[in-house]
Parts: sequence; structure tokens; C-alpha cells
Amino acid sequence: MNHEQIITVAHVSKTFPNGVAALQDFSLTVNRREVVVVIGPSGSGKSTFLRCLNGLEERDSGFIEIDGIPLDHHKKHRLEIRKEVGMVFQSFNLFPHLTVKQNINLAQKLVRKKSEREAVGMTMQLLEKVGIQEKADSYPAQLSGGQQQRVAIARALAMMPKVMLFDEATSALDPEMIGEVLDVMKTLAREGMTMIVVTHEMGFAREVGDRIVFMEHGRIVEEADAGQFFTAPKHERTQAFLSQIL
Repeated sequence: MNHEQIITVAHVSKTFPNGVAALQDFSLTVNRREVVVVIGPSGSGKSTFLRCLNGLEERDSGFIEIDGIPLDHHKKHRLEIRKEVGMVFQSFNLFPHLTVKQNINLAQKLVRKKSEREAVGMTMQLLEKVGIQEKADSYPAQLSGGQQQRVAIARALAMMPKVMLFDEATSALDPEMIGEVLDVMKTLAREGMTMIVVTHEMGFAREVGDRIVFMEHGRIVEEADAGQFFTAPKHERTQAFLSQIL
């Protein structure tokens, strides 16, 4: 594994106006090509961490850098980081009035300044990768949840990001569709995409995660490689959490 750090998060804190401290002095580094799986109870700050990473959420303090670009108040830096960081949410966030192909073409043309032909070439390649090239001209409402989420992944990948963030990407799906989305994520991991994945899917975490991070109350309680984390968790909070879900 290449030990070059691509993400540095140092002493990040975030408190919401209602007084909830979502992140408390949170620090984490991620290496290139590493898959970090973040788990923990609801409200532990997992989604806030991802949203701070790509600038969707403002942090109160601390330092974030992605591939040498600091996430600061410079609009230029923010836009650069947004280009480099793909994000897939729980809800698919596709444009309902655009076809699958148009959904994936859009940012390529607007942000990456590609021609229509270049964009379509990339889009069809990615739809093949996620296994739904036959749906290119369908509208989101004509697709299953699993298919919509695969379109959302393809759309994020079309930006050629260096990092992919997945925020509970399967939790809104029916059980029989979860596998098809996890399979795409597994393929990306095998191909060496740097990924931070917030998920409840422990089978995926165990199989694909290089490192597991367990969060509670906006802090990291424990982090370890997947083998050690699931077989010999050190912290009693981790043990209690795993005993509830495994």
C-alpha cells in the first residue's frame, strides 16, 4: 500500500446552533488508495465529518487538507476540493427532469468543461462499469433505488475524483438492492480508489475496509485494521456496539 497521505484532518470541531457538538477535536489521516470505514451509533458525527471534508458543512476550528489543498475560505480552494472529492449520499439527489445520461454529463460539461461528445463517452463507460448502460435514456423515476444509487456513483466518478465519500449509501435501499450497490463500491476499492465509507454494512466493512474507525459523540473511540477491529476490539464501547449489531 502506498503510504502517501492524501487526507489530513487535524483537531476539527463543529457545534451546531442547537448546541450539539457533532465533532470534538477530531483528527484522522487517510492514505492514498486506502478504504476507511467509519461506523458508530446515530448522531455520533459520522455524516458531519464527511460533510466538513468536502466543504458542505463549515467547521468551527481545525485544519483539513486534501491532496495538498487546504480547505479554507478561499473560494478557489473550495472549488478545487469539490472537484477532487466525489460524494454519494443516502438520497440519490438525481435531477428528476434529466435522463440518466444527462445527469452524468452535466457536471462534466459545467465543471470539467468537456464537450458533449467527451462527456457522453465517459458517461457510457461509467454506466457500463456500474452495470446499467441500458438505462442511459431512462429518467430517475423509471429506475429502482439500487439503479438510481448506481447512477449517483457514476455521476460522482465522472468528475475523476481522487477521493470518494459514501454517506450511508445503501441505507435507503430495499435489502435486495443493497448488494448491487456494495458490489460497485467493492470494485472501486479493488481498483485503488481512496474511499471513506460511512455504513452500517458490517460485512462490507470487514471485507473491504483497510481500517475501521468507530465514532461516538463526535470523537474517535477506536481505530484499527479490519481484522483486529472485528476480532479483538480494545475499547468496551466498541465491544458493546459490535455485540449489538453483529
